[in-house]
Amino acid sequence: MSPLDDLDRRLISLLRANGREPVVNLARRLGVTRTTVDSRLRRLTDNGTIVGFSVRVRDPSTASAVRAIMLVAVEGRNTGDVIRSLRGVPEIAALHTTNGRWDLVAEISCESLASFDATLGTVRGIDGIRDSETSILLSSATA
Repeated sequence: MSPLDDLDRRLISLLRANGREPVVNLARRLGVTRTTVDSRLRRLTDNGTIVGFSVRVRDPSTASAVRAIMLVAVEGRNTGDVIRSLRGVPEIAALHTTNGRWDLVAEISCESLASFDATLGTVRGIDGIRDSETSILLSSATA
C-alpha cells in the first residue's frame, strides 16, 4: 500500500459515511474532478487500501435495546472466576480483558431499562468484583 495523502483520507472518510455516494457528488464535495475521484478509487482499490464496499443494516429487533459498556475491576487474582460468572449472564454480549485501572470490559445489551437495572445488580453481586463503572451507549458513530 502506498501512503495516503489528504485527498485520499478525505475520500475514504466520505465513503465510510456513504459507500454508495455517486462519484460526481464525491468530486463536488472534495473540490476535484470526477476523473480524479475515479482514478483515486481505482488506485486505492488496486493497491488494497479499499478492500470492498458494503451495506450496513440495522437489526430492527435491537433498535430500541439498551446497550452499555461496563468497566469491571476484579479483586486479587479472581479474574478467571469472575469471567466464568460473567459468561453466565445472558445480557453480556461480549467480554474483554484489558489493562490499566479496569480488568474487564463487558458489552451489555438489554431489552429495557428495567432489564438493564436487573443486569447491573446481577453483575455487581458477583463475588470477586471490586468496582465497576457503566456507561449507556446513546448512539453509534461510524468509523
